[in-house]
Amino acid sequence: MIYMDNAATSWPKPPEVIKAMTLALEHAGGNPGRSGHRLSIAAARIIYDTREEIADFFGIIDPARVIFTSNATHSLNLVLRGILKPGDRVVTTSMEHNAVMRPLHRLAENGIFLTTVPCNRDGYLNLSELEQTMKTGTRLVVILHASNVTGTIMPIGEIAAIAHRNRALLLVDAAQSAGLIPIDVKSLGVDLLAFTGHKELQGPPGIGGLIINDNVDISQIEPLICGGTGSRSESEEQPEDLPDKFESGTANLIGVAGLGAGLKWIKSRGTINIREHAKKLHRNLLEDLSTIPGVRIYGGTDSDNNIPVVSFTIAGKSVSEIGMRLDEEFGILARVGLHCAPAAHRTIGTYPEGTVRLSPGMFTKLEEIKETARAISRIAKS
Repeated sequence: MIYMDNAATSWPKPPEVIKAMTLALEHAGGNPGRSGHRLSIAAARIIYDTREEIADFFGIIDPARVIFTSNATHSLNLVLRGILKPGDRVVTTSMEHNAVMRPLHRLAENGIFLTTVPCNRDGYLNLSELEQTMKTGTRLVVILHASNVTGTIMPIGEIAAIAHRNRALLLVDAAQSAGLIPIDVKSLGVDLLAFTGHKELQGPPGIGGLIINDNVDISQIEPLICGGTGSRSESEEQPEDLPDKFESGTANLIGVAGLGAGLKWIKSRGTINIREHAKKLHRNLLEDLSTIPGVRIYGGTDSDNNIPVVSFTIAGKSVSEIGMRLDEEFGILARVGLHCAPAAHRTIGTYPEGTVRLSPGMFTKLEEIKETARAISRIAKS
């Protein structure tokens, strides 16, 4: 089997991740922050240690500004529903995932003003057009860091500068980039960063987070969920301090343990080395696919400005047929269709059928890229 669907969920996981999750269940199975006994304290230590790891990884000083959620979608909704009020203006792009588009469209039904800046057919954003849009007055800019359809990387530092010149906050969807691209929220000027653990951060499903930069006034954000936090139990009002304001309910200890181990695994290999490996995979995949008659590739071809995500079609063949044959005849696992991003597919001209998406990961070998290309060549010829 060749796994080429890492943009959905990375696989396999490092052995250290699985071990950390097992050890957490065996030796720290208490409820973190709810009791004073040894198992509860051990669980709380795992939560706090991982919070510190994440803060260091994304370049923030205060670990309390790392909020654990279930995934990037949860984090994005926390911000969008917590900040935007009727009458506010929000700006996004035509390449966004439904994790952004669906909550924004629901909020637009209730009185926010939504502006979508179109990207070009390769998925790149025109910064001058973004600047022009911003001049109308905006509360929030929300944008992906890297596309799950084309792999296009957005110039987040420049976008942050535009947002801040116009007194807007910047929310970045880093679901695809976290773990693949070094991200320092301070130097980039990111105000709020949503990430998920189950992709290139090498963690399990069901864990993600929100980074709140220290320039953001948390009183501007309403909690998405209220409830027990293990703190200030004498009060029936939601705590206002971090991280408790946004972390009601029992923490996903096992997910946090796995995410912490994934971060340590990434750090041990170095994000620069990981990024270079990703570029090599992307270049080889593009080179091999570009020689196959009938194959059309969508998105940019510059590996310095893309993560290793490649969408393609084959003339005369449906994407569902291609995906099925890759799996059943060649043992190659890819994803087909619209990838929960219909706006992006409209942008690149592949709506409503979508594309076949190949997304190699950290464990993908160059020979697997070659085997995948040979399989696609055989499908194209038959």
